[in-house]
Amino acid sequence: MTQGLRDLAMQAAAIAQDAGEHALTDQVTPKDLSSLYSLTRDYSRGLTLDTQLAQFIYNRLTYIDAFQGKWSDRPEHGAPGDRYWCIGGIDGVINYTRNMAEWAITISLFEFNEHDVAQPILGVVHAPALNLTYIAARGEGAIRIRRTPLGDKREKIMPSTTPHLEGSVVSFGMSFKSNESKYALDVVSDIAGKPADIKRIGPVSLDLCKVADGTYDAYFEPFLHQWDVPAVSAGAVVLWEAQGLLSTWSGDLVHWRSENNVVASNGLIIDDLRPCLMRELNQEPSTPDA
Repeated sequence: MTQGLRDLAMQAAAIAQDAGEHALTDQVTPKDLSSLYSLTRDYSRGLTLDTQLAQFIYNRLTYIDAFQGKWSDRPEHGAPGDRYWCIGGIDGVINYTRNMAEWAITISLFEFNEHDVAQPILGVVHAPALNLTYIAARGEGAIRIRRTPLGDKREKIMPSTTPHLEGSVVSFGMSFKSNESKYALDVVSDIAGKPADIKRIGPVSLDLCKVADGTYDAYFEPFLHQWDVPAVSAGAVVLWEAQGLLSTWSGDLVHWRSENNVVASNGLIIDDLRPCLMRELNQEPSTPDA
């Protein structure tokens, strides 16, 4: 099974790369930005391209193995060993529509265990405009493939060894909703002056992968929603297999059926970072947007 899972991840990566070519062509084609629902700022609705990409990817995956179907169609309870493909559209919608390079196509595979709990066991994060693909499967480690003029360069990845928040490089994400983004910005204010740099580029799947490959020492983001599950789950497998850590701000496991405040790290600086996250969680909640 282990060998098969690794092969499955490589085949899924090839499909993500094909889908990425279509998405990259679409990105550079002039379009009406109103498709982003910018007036209502409801970026969770994504792009019209998302449905086409997800269907293309899923159709191709069924030729490899459909398993029990799509994660979005999963039942409340699953039998041990049941597997479901989890496919999103463009992770990094705002970056994509503003012609930035930091966006990704993601694929993950969930499996139910004997406790009726589903966890992602395979993750692919493909960033077409960056010529990067991250691939991981349970028990097989994580790799990064960089497309260069001399051909593809395949590298095993691992997190950084930065031991403290001081002098580190930390990334954060934030919601497009003002009452949710405040939590992230308050943490940034709290840690300011300790890291050597604090980045805000996104999207979540790439942020997790950049912790996995040592680009960042840590990453945090509050209020990741159900529509973020495809991106978070794919990046999570890459991070886990690279031996990085992922949890909620309070230190619990990420729950794949609910909203999460997530933090990823190299495992060394989390003790410095978590008190800042917990202070924010203990504050009075902000007033929701109308």
